[in-house]
Amino acid sequence: MPPASFAAELELYGPRAREQKQPSRRASRRYCRRLARRHYENFTVASLLLPRRLRRHFYHVYAYCRWADDLADETGDPGQSLALLQWWENQLYECFKGAARHPVFVALAETVEQFAIPPDPFVDLLVAFRQDQRIARYETFDQLLGYCRYSANPVGRLVLYLGGCHTEERQRLADSITTGLQLANFWQDVAGDWDRGRIYLPLADCCRFGYDESMFARREFNESFRRLLAAEVSEAEGWLRRGLPLVGMVPRELRVDVALFIQGGLAILEAIRRQGFDVWSKRPVVSRFEKLRLLAKCWWRPAGTCRTEEKV
Repeated sequence: MPPASFAAELELYGPRAREQKQPSRRASRRYCRRLARRHYENFTVASLLLPRRLRRHFYHVYAYCRWADDLADETGDPGQSLALLQWWENQLYECFKGAARHPVFVALAETVEQFAIPPDPFVDLLVAFRQDQRIARYETFDQLLGYCRYSANPVGRLVLYLGGCHTEERQRLADSITTGLQLANFWQDVAGDWDRGRIYLPLADCCRFGYDESMFARREFNESFRRLLAAEVSEAEGWLRRGLPLVGMVPRELRVDVALFIQGGLAILEAIRRQGFDVWSKRPVVSRFEKLRLLAKCWWRPAGTCRTEEKV
């Protein structure tokens, strides 16, 4: 069963909700802001350092992603999730036709129009959410990167649209950052994903290091797992660091936030290293003090994070 809060939201705004008049743009903005602020993330969804004119648009995009994520993960039934994701995609197309009725899409319509965002990144995200209902294992690292192409990269592209700086070169760098962040989150959440029936560590890599699924079932931390995760952590770090030049290529008002995305991902990887790659006994986290330290560092000199030799 879905959590009570999500079930209530679905009852109120989902496909079986009673017909209601279209919410106002103001009420829809408030709804997205509340949704964004009540969900915990490793780092702030929309940094207080963002200019006010952009902050609400980050909330609108986040609310879209949050709803899609809950539709995919909170029902406990892949068939129901797939049906709900199709409904959500239909609502997206209605939004682009100017016929939005759900508060998220009423707010998002304003963002899409103001920043000339095409539907592609929003649709791509739904590809990944559907894939999670059908695929629970990835044989190769390239297959996992194919998943990141839909699960993570659209988010970076949306940030570029909101910053009015979407180009092919910036998109390439943003894709590198968001892929690195997605990988960092996978390695942080190995235990939780296993509990949900998913393994994101590529099976070919597991085989190469001698770690099999029976060891996952025992939640076994051994030398094989340590070496496996150490290699994957280094891979994720490479993706994050290759995206560092983007910090100096976005408008000044976005530089701190882009720098925080990168440094936050690096901090997660460093937390994994600090506990010797044992993510079975304890989920690695970034402390509040560390978050404040990173915020101060990125605010003081965001472009300085472009030095690839610098460690977290």
